[in-house]
Amino acid sequence: MPLPSTRHLLVLLAAWCGASTARDVPPHIREFYNAVQRNGSCTNQLATGFWATEPGGNTFSYCGDHMADYGVLYLQGRGGTLADMDIDCDGIQGGPGDDGRCDAVASPDLQLATSFKDEVAGYGKGISDLNAYVHPYVVLGNTRTRLSTKKGWPWFDPQEYGVHPLSLVAVVCGDKMVYGVWGDMNGDDGNRPMIGEASIALATACDGMGINGGSGHSKEDVLYLAFTGPEAVPGADGARWDAKSYEEFERSVEGLGDRLVKRVGGASLGAEVGEGAGKSGSGSAGERGSGHVPGSEGAGEPDQGGKNGTSQSPEESRTVRVTIDLEAVAAAVVVAATWFWASSY
Repeated sequence: MPLPSTRHLLVLLAAWCGASTARDVPPHIREFYNAVQRNGSCTNQLATGFWATEPGGNTFSYCGDHMADYGVLYLQGRGGTLADMDIDCDGIQGGPGDDGRCDAVASPDLQLATSFKDEVAGYGKGISDLNAYVHPYVVLGNTRTRLSTKKGWPWFDPQEYGVHPLSLVAVVCGDKMVYGVWGDMNGDDGNRPMIGEASIALATACDGMGINGGSGHSKEDVLYLAFTGPEAVPGADGARWDAKSYEEFERSVEGLGDRLVKRVGGASLGAEVGEGAGKSGSGSAGERGSGHVPGSEGAGEPDQGGKNGTSQSPEESRTVRVTIDLEAVAAAVVVAATWFWASSY
């Protein structure tokens, strides 16, 4: 039996160590998630008419119900649906972590650059763009070129509502929460104006190594929380942009993410998540909202809305996840050693 290649061993280790790439969902974020679903749809539709899947319907919106109080923007459809997670492989090709899951066959719409390539290069960290295998980025916003012939094609730019390029985005997928950054936008080159997409690094953290450029997460149950304000941007020195692995980058934005999610007072919500939210928009694409962006006073303040004072903090959730990480690493080492031993006979 031939010895396994280093690349195969690394892929195996990544599969076994998948628990290290995400954290448990804090109780107040889970309550927010449940309340959003319970509400059915958002009332302050900053832009609407988008699709999550094909076939499907253009019933998805960028929501601003909690921009005024929590400083967050999110995606939602109707009937309690949220978003799916298609796979984005755009950016640097053939770099660290590239295991072939984003080849041209699996990703026929592959682009060699992300929307914020210039901003990434401008950080001066030795990289020219984001790497979909390393950087857990989220695709938000829908562009429409001036030469587009697609009449009625909805568009939306999160920057008009205080969300900055390369700012932190929290993603709730199943029982996990992953911190990513806003790293790309949807173009108008497809058949439909789509929402719900993330880099293969982020998708792998959510759903494991079975994910590839052509096979994402189709269930519409993913919550993307984009944070407004300059304090949500890690900046040149607030993240390891030159990281060689997803885990390395994720650890570098963990502190910022933990501070920002404390903005969200999910446990103190009323029966309806939209209750007391900012002024409702008309739902037309690209329409400006109230323009209010909560400042840094919201980030970093501990949430006071936990049930009976027993809410688990992000730090406690991370401790639980780290314990699982160590067990996963140990298991991976045992499997790799066994494989090596068996292959030598």
